[in-house]
Amino acid sequence: MIFAAGFGTRMGALTSERPKPMVEVSGTPLIDHALALAAPLGLRKTVANLHYLPHILEAHLAGTGVTTLTEGPEILETGGGLRAALPALGDGPVFTLNSDAVWSGQNPLQALAQAWQPDKMDALLMCVQPANALGHKGPGDFLVSKTGQATRGAGLVYSGAQIIKTELLHSIPETAFSLNLVWDKFLERGSLYALPYAGQWCDVGSPEGITQAEEMLRNAV
Repeated sequence: MIFAAGFGTRMGALTSERPKPMVEVSGTPLIDHALALAAPLGLRKTVANLHYLPHILEAHLAGTGVTTLTEGPEILETGGGLRAALPALGDGPVFTLNSDAVWSGQNPLQALAQAWQPDKMDALLMCVQPANALGHKGPGDFLVSKTGQATRGAGLVYSGAQIIKTELLHSIPETAFSLNLVWDKFLERGSLYALPYAGQWCDVGSPEGITQAEEMLRNAV
């Protein structure tokens, strides 16, 4: 599931006539950076949710095998968007990935797949050390124990990439809601885990983020 429904208001004029996932970093639209991470996994289904100027993304993704779902009239947020996509995604745990970030280092989805232990995990979040979270402002989101269990706290920054079981999405009464509500239920169970990312990650939420991401990619080893 690639989240691609945001307005991109912090991008200013760059998103006046195109959705944020079509903003380019190093000559490549953000949505294509995300798809490049998913491609090596051979996933049986990839879904992207759309909202702002959806026809542009629909045209760009035509022929790629990506299923597009346009949300309206309101954005459903991460939890509502994922739940609405479940008929297309099917049963079982899913990867989710934000479309407004760029990575330098190991493919985060492959790293999540290697660390996933469904017998004890309901969600495994990819998190980044603040020093390696370029373009991110504010404190971290999660503390991680030696066993990998996550708790809320100003530690690592959540990157937008995860593996998550979807059954509890149906227990949320709201139509539009954040995945934080589901994570809270996993926290109560002790089944929310986090994986520290060894590379760098850049939040491309503003024009300054584009510059930071391009510099990060130029300097990648």
